Amino acid sequence: MSQENKYAIDIAVETLYLTEESSPGDSVYSFAYTVTITNRGNVPTQLISRHWFIEDDAGTLKEIRGLGVVGQQPLLKPGESFQYTSGSQLPTPAGRMHGSYFFVAEDGERFDADVPAFVLTMPRVLH
Repeated sequence: MSQENKYAIDIAVETLYLTEESSPGDSVYSFAYTVTITNRGNVPTQLISRHWFIEDDAGTLKEIRGLGVVGQQPLLKPGESFQYTSGSQLPTPAGRMHGSYFFVAEDGERFDADVPAFVLTMPRVLH
């Protein structure tokens, strides 16, 4: 069996602008993002850490690394999903995020799963 089939992680992200937690007059724009991580491989694997790049519309890039997600390091059996919601604040009404999760499979294999870029935007900002 190929490596790709053994270790396959799907990642889907949904975003939401948080009006109540934002203050545009103070350049504070708050967003929530919900991530669903699904093990499409055939080996149980554990999410160990995250690595994010967050860029605002002014071009400022922030890099964040940390263990787990929302205080957890979920073990995903084949076919299982884990979903969590977290947040980010930007000084501009729009920006984007991308990154990766580091996993260790039950058989000892270590690998990264890329999180495709997604947009954070205040409604009615895109023209």
